Amino acid sequence: MVLEDLKSRLNNREYKNWLKAGQCLRILKEGLHPFISLDMRAFHGDLLNKNTQLRKPCSTSACKPKGNQLTSACRTCSEWQKEILKHHRHRDPIVNWDNCFPPRWRTDPWELAKAYMPRGQSKVKSADQCDASALLNLINFCDWFDSVDHTVVREVIRHRNELMHNCELGVKDEWMTQYQTSLRNFLLQFRNVPKMAEAGREIKEMLTVDLSIWVSGFDGMDSADLFGLETDNVSKQEFSADLISQWEAELLQERLQELLYADDDTEAQDSEQLKRLAGFLQNNRDLCERFSAELQTINSLEAVY
Repeated sequence: MVLEDLKSRLNNREYKNWLKAGQCLRILKEGLHPFISLDMRAFHGDLLNKNTQLRKPCSTSACKPKGNQLTSACRTCSEWQKEILKHHRHRDPIVNWDNCFPPRWRTDPWELAKAYMPRGQSKVKSADQCDASALLNLINFCDWFDSVDHTVVREVIRHRNELMHNCELGVKDEWMTQYQTSLRNFLLQFRNVPKMAEAGREIKEMLTVDLSIWVSGFDGMDSADLFGLETDNVSKQEFSADLISQWEAELLQERLQELLYADDDTEAQDSEQLKRLAGFLQNNRDLCERFSAELQTINSLEAVY
């Protein structure tokens, strides 16, 4: 039953494009996180070397944001707050302080990194636990990554947001062509990073393979590769239905979490998107069963409103 439901969804080319594009983001994240981890340790060490005040422990060990504000921090945590703002690329930044536990800024580079990320990262302890959006925003907003062309980074972020905020859960071939270009330009920024070179090969594979054909047991692939070149080679990588189903679930789970923990200023728009996503899950028997707990949460929220 699960296989038949999945095959039915993958008969929709735009949905298949949406799924492939989402998996490319997960591959990108896997390539990025080792590099990001090393660079954040370097950034953290650089701050400690240049500002001795940062080496002192939190005087209360109780400094923490209230909501998204950090207004009553001790002297050391306030100094860290100033450094974070100083290295933020935007002049008037909106920092998600509720991502962070300030007493750990002195000892944990990842607590520092989370100040440059979207909301919802408070429980994340390392780069490998982040999604692509969190890592891309870190690169975009932290000036430690000055060597990266941020126009290219913002293009990938834009495509990522268009993908994840798409109510129809589908994107056209024309959108995929533009997306491929943005990924290619981004990957070129990290051409000397081994893990990113590997990610580039996997993304190229993902963008060329025809997932519905693999599920049905036949060989085949789309005709254009990541760089827009025609190819006659059949992909050597075969993806099982279980694996594709896992990718789909992870992508849908990411979108659900994003909607369930949306900012207040986008509540109305996100509430509508959440309702439409819930409808999609309910209309697919396998997904309705897999996401039964999340659907109960959504129903509870709708009852409140």
